[in-house]
Amino acid sequence: MNAKQQTNPNFVSACLIFTFLFLSYSASVSADEEENEREFDYLENSEKGPSHWGDLKMEWSACKNGVLQSPVDLSSQRVKIVNKAGELKKTYKPCDAILRNRGHDISLKWHNCDAGLININGTEYSLQQVHWHSPSEHTINGARYALELHMVHHSTDPNFNHSVAVIGLLHKLGAPDAFLSKLITNVTSMADEMQEREVGVIDPNMIGIDGKKYYRYIGSLTVPPCTEDKNCFNRPSSGTPTSSP
Repeated sequence: MNAKQQTNPNFVSACLIFTFLFLSYSASVSADEEENEREFDYLENSEKGPSHWGDLKMEWSACKNGVLQSPVDLSSQRVKIVNKAGELKKTYKPCDAILRNRGHDISLKWHNCDAGLININGTEYSLQQVHWHSPSEHTINGARYALELHMVHHSTDPNFNHSVAVIGLLHKLGAPDAFLSKLITNVTSMADEMQEREVGVIDPNMIGIDGKKYYRYIGSLTVPPCTEDKNCFNRPSSGTPTSSP
């Protein structure tokens, strides 16, 4: 996120959920994003740009060869409407947090406390961190938005130790967003330097998730190592986004 360009974001009513499950991956495969910003960049003409991510490291090969890669365009022609997809059940809690400029994005991580969870089809996912991308990574019918927030959750089910659910919120420029407004002074001050700082208790309930209307699909990490779930390959309609009207 380029903090200096993102002021007064107002999030759109579109909510995305992309999940990826690691049921049989070896320990060498990571469910976490690459933290070292110097390892890759977003410049299309760069040797470390997106078109080369899959060639930079063997463990990043999914960026090149993956079949369930995020982000995607949520086209009306591809989306299947599900009338009874179920409301997202969230029980978030205020918790101490650290704001960090990771180079490729700004992240907010809750630490040493429980920030709550979300329940998806009976599986509970614990909230770990949020981060922002600008412009948005996902598009809707080809339209890209000013900002995209990702809420990263890890499953609390011992049978799904490495499963991750990411909720994405798309923003457009408009009236101030309460959650980002609370952080914007700190975000702006660290925009040009990789650093981290404690920002006190942050309540994730300030992120306005309606939970009734959303898109959902099985995908991957959107940055290296671009991890996806090989066990989803044979699942019916795994690549077709669904929408709760």
